[in-house]
Amino acid sequence: METQFLHTFVTVVDQGSMAAAARVLNITPAAVAQQIRTLEREIGAPLIARVGRTVSVTEEGARILPRTRELLRNVADLRSVANESEVAGELRLGACPTALAGMLPDVLARMVESFPGINVFIQPGYSADLYHSVEKGDIDAAVVLQAPFPLPKTCEWQLLREEPLIVLAPLSMADRNPHELLSAQPLIRYDRHHWGGRQADEYLRQANIVPRERFELNALNAIAVMVDRGLGVSLVPDWAPPWPEGLKLARIPLPDASAKRCIGIVWSRSSVRVRLVTAFLRESRKVVAAQTH
Repeated sequence: METQFLHTFVTVVDQGSMAAAARVLNITPAAVAQQIRTLEREIGAPLIARVGRTVSVTEEGARILPRTRELLRNVADLRSVANESEVAGELRLGACPTALAGMLPDVLARMVESFPGINVFIQPGYSADLYHSVEKGDIDAAVVLQAPFPLPKTCEWQLLREEPLIVLAPLSMADRNPHELLSAQPLIRYDRHHWGGRQADEYLRQANIVPRERFELNALNAIAVMVDRGLGVSLVPDWAPPWPEGLKLARIPLPDASAKRCIGIVWSRSSVRVRLVTAFLRESRKVVAAQTH
C-alpha cells in the first residue's frame, strides 16, 4: 500500500474536494481520484463519497482516518529516527492564542530556514487543553501559559517569557494613578475562566479594588481596541507584540507586586520527536531574546 495514497486520502478529507486537494498536492484532480480509487480497492471499502464538486468521508473512511493520520506521522518520524545527524520529520505543536499570533510565526520562520526537512502541524487552543494534548501524546509540544498545577513526570516545561500585569488605559489617562483608574473607570475584564484573567482578578482582590465591570472577554487584542475607543480600562498582562496598529494607549505599571503571566514550552519527554522539540525550543529562545531587546 502506497503511503502517498494515504496522504492523498487525508488531504482530500481535510480540503473537502478533489480539486482543492490536487492544488495542495500539486497533481491533477484526475490523479487524486485515481489514487483514491486504488486505495479503496486495497482497503476493500469506499472511503470518499462524491457529491458534485465536493466530497465527504464515508463511515468506513471516518473509522480509519485517525489511524491513517497516526501512520503518516510515524512514517514521517522514520527519517528523523534513522538519521541522527539531521533534524527532520513532522513536529506537532500546540499554541495558545497569544503565542499563535505573537512569537510563533517568527519561530517557525527560523525553523523552516534552518531545518528544511521538517513539517509542522499546529493545533491552536487554550493552555489547559494543550497540556492534556501533550500528556496524551496527541502533540509533541505546546507554547502555553505556566500551569497552576504540577506536571506529570512524563512532561517538562521551560520558561520563555514573563509578562507583568499592567493597567491598559487611553493615552489621555497616562498620568493617572493605576489603582484610581481601576476603581473609577469602567473595567474591561480579562476573562476569569482563563489563567491570566484569574491573576488579574486576584490582584484586584488583594488591592481591595471593587471595579465597575463593563465587559469580560478572553481576547487581548480586542480589549486593547475597546480601551482605545474609550469604553474603559483593563488589567492585563503586558503581552508580546504584535499589538493592533494605530491605537493610542497607556501601559501603566502597577504600584504593588503581582504575579506574572509566564509563557513557555511544555513537551513530552517520551516523544520520538524530542530532537525536533529541542530545535524548536532553541529557536524560540532566540526569538524571545530578540523581542525583549
